[in-house]
Amino acid sequence: MRLDKYLKVSRIIKRRTVAKEACETGRVSINGKVAKASSDIKENDIIEIQFASRSLKAKIVNIAEHVRKEDAKDMYVILEGEEDQE
Repeated sequence: MRLDKYLKVSRIIKRRTVAKEACETGRVSINGKVAKASSDIKENDIIEIQFASRSLKAKIVNIAEHVRKEDAKDMYVILEGEEDQE
């Protein structure tokens, strides 16, 4: 699955366009490497996102095309930081 779509489906970032912009400006990395919005992600990848005033580091544990809002938090485990609601 594309990184920008995963960020939206998992509700780490609420809109795909915002997720794409974050990737284009180099604020998102996968396993320590700066990632493009079109990068493929896999389970057990570590994603890091730099928000304006804080950062989030999470491990991907599940990938699904469609997820209910209640189940979105089960797609990742936060390792550092705090989820930001954009």
